[in-house]
Amino acid sequence: MKEIRVALIEDHDLTRVGIRTALQQREEIRVVGEAANGSEGLKLLQDSKPDIAIVDIGLPDMDGIELTRRLKASVTEEEPAPKVLILTLQDNEESVMAAFAAGADSYCMKDISFDRLLEALRVTTEGNAWIDPAIARIVLKQTRTAPTPVAAIPEPVATAKKVTIEATEPEYTQMLEAYPLTERELEVLQLIVEGYSNAAIADKLYITVGTVKTHVRNILNKLCADDRTQAAVRALRSGLVG
Repeated sequence: MKEIRVALIEDHDLTRVGIRTALQQREEIRVVGEAANGSEGLKLLQDSKPDIAIVDIGLPDMDGIELTRRLKASVTEEEPAPKVLILTLQDNEESVMAAFAAGADSYCMKDISFDRLLEALRVTTEGNAWIDPAIARIVLKQTRTAPTPVAAIPEPVATAKKVTIEATEPEYTQMLEAYPLTERELEVLQLIVEGYSNAAIADKLYITVGTVKTHVRNILNKLCADDRTQAAVRALRSGLVG
């Protein structure tokens, strides 16, 4: 398994030490550094260039949203910015949408289990978004009611256990009537929406990774989706999963 280089930016000492200690128990995770405030954190990220940064919103000098904004503004083709996973107690709409507008890749609540945090790190590092079920409803509400420029807020992959879609959009209904998903494809789609990687889906369903990739390809074709993120959002909007 590919090593994931993680930087931890959290001002609460006990929380930071607890997360660092837990991460260091995993062979595939390497903690490259930690910081207790935004200024130190930004310098850490620019110097160590980790794969992903776990960033708390409530930092004392520069909040996690501003840190993310400055970090993402420094991106170049030669030196892409690290992925940013926001870890916070705040689930209000303003904070959630501000984090994504700043360029955050994923958003987790601090009461997340460690296993789910690991999954979020893997999924985010692979280039997908991971949205905590507690705030998925906020993100989906925005995608349905307020179209936003693509550059501002990335289309999310949500963990959908607690998400309810109120209506089915006609275009998706017609599409799914023409190309219905099989029972197994629906199982795979549900796990995609929950943020599972292909390897994790294979373990969960007791099938090979190659078989998972075939199902994913079929799902993308049937949903006319370019990638897993788009497929997840369309699945949620159409009520296929929930």
